[in-house]
Amino acid sequence: MASSAPAATPPYRRDWRTGKVTSWITTVDHKRIGILYIVSSLIFLGIGGLMALLMRAQLATPNEHLLTKNSYNSVLTLHGTTMVFLGVVPILAGFGNFLVPLMIGARDMAFPRLNALSYWLFAIGGVILLLSPFAKEGAANTGWTAYPPLSVEALGNGQDLWILSLHILTVASLAGAINFLVTIQNMRTPGMRWMRLPLFVWTIEIYAVLLLAVLPVLSAGLTMLLLDRHAGTHFFLPKEGGSALLYQHVFWFFGHPEVYIMILPAMGIVSEIIPVFSRKPIFGYRAVALSTVAIAFFSMLVWAHHMFAVGLSTPLNIWFMLASMVIAVPTGVKIFNWLATTWRGNLQLDTPMLWVLGFIGVFTIGGLSGIFLAAYPVDQVVHDTYFVVAHFHYVLFGGAVFAIFGGLYYWWPKMFGRILDERLGKWHFWLTFAGFNLTFMPQHMLGLEGMVRRIYTWDPDNYASGRYVEVYNMMSSVGSAVMGVGMLVFFWNVIRTARVGRRAGNDPWLADTLEWYTTSPPPAWNFETVPYVSSARPLRDLRRTIEERERGFPL
Repeated sequence: MASSAPAATPPYRRDWRTGKVTSWITTVDHKRIGILYIVSSLIFLGIGGLMALLMRAQLATPNEHLLTKNSYNSVLTLHGTTMVFLGVVPILAGFGNFLVPLMIGARDMAFPRLNALSYWLFAIGGVILLLSPFAKEGAANTGWTAYPPLSVEALGNGQDLWILSLHILTVASLAGAINFLVTIQNMRTPGMRWMRLPLFVWTIEIYAVLLLAVLPVLSAGLTMLLLDRHAGTHFFLPKEGGSALLYQHVFWFFGHPEVYIMILPAMGIVSEIIPVFSRKPIFGYRAVALSTVAIAFFSMLVWAHHMFAVGLSTPLNIWFMLASMVIAVPTGVKIFNWLATTWRGNLQLDTPMLWVLGFIGVFTIGGLSGIFLAAYPVDQVVHDTYFVVAHFHYVLFGGAVFAIFGGLYYWWPKMFGRILDERLGKWHFWLTFAGFNLTFMPQHMLGLEGMVRRIYTWDPDNYASGRYVEVYNMMSSVGSAVMGVGMLVFFWNVIRTARVGRRAGNDPWLADTLEWYTTSPPPAWNFETVPYVSSARPLRDLRRTIEERERGFPL
């Protein structure tokens, strides 16, 4: 199906240096930049996971002193910031970089050099964040939300480096968002109307819109925080006439859409994988696409459900409670359409499909616990307890990261020309699935028992059911170790596949979208020709046309 290279490759597609290392450093090829994003993000996710294991080791037994109070707070801060800003969001940008031009039939992103700049800014911001523990007074230790007045009055340069790294990461994400929007709006192949776009491209479009809408707000809040620390301003210091709640409004106006910035592309991955492994078209394509827009819209209206405990008026609490529950409707539309797609389908339970089915299960649990938290009388009781930690991880790790691994197993053949080992892939899934639920399901009970988050040690005598608190904490820590083993299996799978993995053809999954029309991996120019797009399943249409021609049917 793929054709050979054209006689002359456009000059901007050539790397100006040809060395194995320098060609990657200087590349403007969207596919290489996407792979750089994915590999870098996996490294950052691994580092963040090691921090999580360290925290769970500290909390496994009562009155543990593996970490000091200050060092635990620093690890907690770096873990949260790393997983969100260096792990999940940029790896989704990596998928978008690699796939969006291929899916829409383009030869590259709209601005190749801006694309490279966005990656290198991301890498620099990540290095600054992870080097911050070596600053004076150590790393930031105010939590990944950096609430004032603690973050204003924190000593040392670690907090300043935290702010600097987030500023740089914000610029990187804004550059990438602009590039995605221009590329999707202007570079679609003929025939690819909006209602023929791959659903993953729909989610990247909305992902980019949300980034443009909320990242400037975060940047403004971080700038005000930095000015409070060093310029004598008092935006967030109550004792000087400022408002600590103003920072919370600013942060969560960014922070809640950020949840959907991480979830929507993950949902796009799920929407691409389920039809392929169900051997059916997606049920309700239009509803799935438009529900993405609805989720993004409502995500901008619910930020203060993170602030039910700060003393907002009852009418405001009611508004944010109802808005938070309404956003479950378009989310439910997606879940029921995915399940309807699998209904009576010829299900192929390969590793990518296992991950997305796992996504549906654990994300639904996270959504159900979110309904409890959206009810502000309930939130008053469990606010800032481990119930919230469990909910957050069921939505983001159980949601976004499960889908990301599904996407890695699905598109790995297209990226590298080899298929990840199925047996190791299933071991990776089941270890992670079991370890994840063993880690975070008991944390719901810990929260109901009254165990608050962000504490570095605990005493069972402080709880009415101290024995159960001990059991739940040990279960959670053992589960995190099981997840760690699962991740080691994945990295071994990657190493093994690079040496002896089964080679992939152009379309090993019999998929429907244009990225599978070219070779695996694709050439520098992506396509020589692109088939005309007449539906949301162009490769299926092409295969049917070829079959009809071979059978002698008139075309």
